[in-house]
Amino acid sequence: MESGRVIPCPQLVSTEILPMELKPRLKSQLLSARDYSERLLTAFKTPQEWVHQVHAHANHPLWFAGHMGVSDDFFISLVAPERAKRRPELVERFGTGSQPVGDASAYPPVAEVLAYMRERRQTLMEILDSLSEEDLLTRTPPGTPDFLRDKASVFQTASWHEGLHSGQVSVAHRALGHKPVVGRTD
Repeated sequence: MESGRVIPCPQLVSTEILPMELKPRLKSQLLSARDYSERLLTAFKTPQEWVHQVHAHANHPLWFAGHMGVSDDFFISLVAPERAKRRPELVERFGTGSQPVGDASAYPPVAEVLAYMRERRQTLMEILDSLSEEDLLTRTPPGTPDFLRDKASVFQTASWHEGLHSGQVSVAHRALGHKPVVGRTD
């Protein structure tokens, strides 16, 4: 700040308006959110790190990975129900309202959870790739929550939802002494 004024960072300010259709924007947001999450997850090596909770009710990295898989499957069920792969045992452990526990033995193996998370995101991205701009404006099925009114909002919600929970993983990541993943040059 200079004399009470905010000095904009030149790299972040652009006077050029770049039009972007909805589909590439959604794809970019999903890829960016997942890239950040994957970079965080590479730091966790031991079962104890995967279930590290900064307090007794906090979400831990393994819960995050399972929750992303279960959530993406829910999103898939709204935009291409024939491609959903609901796994009740994972929904129970990682779904909305589930309570993480700090015992790694209470969960499927980390590799299995990560594979599910990644496969569900790959499927979600394939579905997005298959949709036209017009398809994205198609209403979601009756009974879908109001904030997911059309297919585009489903993909948009998937990216902000991941951002919300990856912030929680970031806290566990730093609490365990890992360096930040943003702004690193190594």
